[in-house]
Amino acid sequence: LAFASLSLCLGAFAQAYPAKPIRIVVPFPPGGTSDILARLLGPKLTEKWGQSVVVESRPGANGAIGHEVVAKSAPDGYSLVLSDVGPVVIVPVLYPKTPYGIQDFAPITIISYSPHLLCVHPTVPVSTVPQLIALAKKRPGALNYASSAAGAPYLAGLQFAHRTGIKWEYITGRGGAQSIMDVMTGQADVLFNGMLATLPPVKSGKLKLIAVSGEKRHASLPDTPAVAEFLPGFLTGSWQAILAPARTPPDVVATLTTEITRIIFTPEMKERLQTQGADPLGGSSAESTKFLRDELGRFTKLVQETGYKAQ
Repeated sequence: LAFASLSLCLGAFAQAYPAKPIRIVVPFPPGGTSDILARLLGPKLTEKWGQSVVVESRPGANGAIGHEVVAKSAPDGYSLVLSDVGPVVIVPVLYPKTPYGIQDFAPITIISYSPHLLCVHPTVPVSTVPQLIALAKKRPGALNYASSAAGAPYLAGLQFAHRTGIKWEYITGRGGAQSIMDVMTGQADVLFNGMLATLPPVKSGKLKLIAVSGEKRHASLPDTPAVAEFLPGFLTGSWQAILAPARTPPDVVATLTTEITRIIFTPEMKERLQTQGADPLGGSSAESTKFLRDELGRFTKLVQETGYKAQ
């Protein structure tokens, strides 16, 4: 009887998650893709569970500060980080002394994939990928490429330059929102950046769209060519994932995975993501872990091939 009572109590405790507010750490400045997604997810989780979800901005060190905060938080499901491939995959490749790695997180799910948009300032005299390559070859080092110092957009620029034999100068800011602003204001000339955050200034005419970086043209931009049409196999993009600290209980991870996946595939959220250029992905914790490890291998290979050394 005592054992049965204890089992009932433990079962009730396990079902209690979440029993207090949850924080989602965004490791980048406000306005970028991760920030947008966190603020879309938060109210939906609150609506479902009746617990407030606090979005906490902790930018710095190419996203490493926010990730370290969550990696060292209690593994109880109440501290999460809305990551992209930069801080969790690329930063550890470029900076071996990074105080965390994939092994320090329990991936909840991959939320979405957003192809990069290749854009230039409206005054840059190019409208196609071949024209951009020709201009960069004609004026080696004259074009300024804007990105964070250690994110997927940076390596997109590195990969593009490596594949085409061009040279441009890298202007590294504090995240995607800063890179967009740098090109919009003419401080830089060109960028690759996630579609979710970049499409609005394209639509308003503040950026000139050249191409998308998916395997093929994106359904929302059928008239915009893919870079791969000119550089076969070229594929980059921004993947957003939500992670908990390693050793978070499997039942808590499963609860988060189930609910977040449900939210991103609701007709309202799916449409909202797709109209802004992001495709919902979802997937189990195990599938998400494999995805991140595959990305780690891909970026490690690119850095080795290009001989790139982080500054």
